[in-house]
Amino acid sequence: MDNTRLSGKNCLITGAARGMGAAVAEHYAAQGAKVCVADINIEGCEEVAARIKAKGGDAIAVKLNVTDRAEVTAAVKATADAFGSLNVMVNNAGINKPLMFLDITEENWHQIMNVNALGCLLGMQEAAKQMISQGKDNGPYKIINVGSILSRQAFDDVVPYSCSKHAVLAMINGGAKALVDHNITVNGYGPGVVRTELWEQLDKDLVSIGKFDKQGQSMDELAEKMILMKRYSYPEDVVGTASFLASQESDYMTGQLLMIDGGMIMQ
Repeated sequence: MDNTRLSGKNCLITGAARGMGAAVAEHYAAQGAKVCVADINIEGCEEVAARIKAKGGDAIAVKLNVTDRAEVTAAVKATADAFGSLNVMVNNAGINKPLMFLDITEENWHQIMNVNALGCLLGMQEAAKQMISQGKDNGPYKIINVGSILSRQAFDDVVPYSCSKHAVLAMINGGAKALVDHNITVNGYGPGVVRTELWEQLDKDLVSIGKFDKQGQSMDELAEKMILMKRYSYPEDVVGTASFLASQESDYMTGQLLMIDGGMIMQ
């Protein structure tokens, strides 16, 4: 691994207390970035930051509810204050709670859309304001949104989540157009079936609503029937693409969503 690939990059990653967010935070730090680990789960953030620092990296932990603009603004400021600037914003925070289509409630809809869509919008806006204040000549700056295979299709048991991830794709496209003159690129990556704490809870929820008969069945069946590579993924399958999007190697790229799904979605 190139431990200087992201040298000079000061990064804020939301939803980074566990799962993919934590893996990306640690991977960025291992490649020379300074990282603000942000999540509503502050204990998890502190554990991730401690692991980074134990390996010689530079990290801070910040408690963040991404649906609260004031908290997003504060997290952006904490990053810039700690490291001198903000170069990379990764909007990773997300939740899911499956329900069959006719069982979707207003509460389910608003909870998922608020975290996954509104939270992404607030993160983009507040990061962009900070980046603009730093001057375009100090860029290019990177905003990276985490989408999904469900940014490009929908399943009947996760419609609100699918809507929220379609919104993330729309914000990648629209944000790229809105921010290009400020030397800010906006891209994203779309994981498929990733074995994390979130998916393991999702797997249990799918059993509880009768979509599958037993735990583990959802991941195994999706791998067998829908993933060309015939296996689900792990966070380490995602971090390389996340690193590429934060690096100078992606400077001539904006408005794109890269799929990391083992071949589930063909573009």
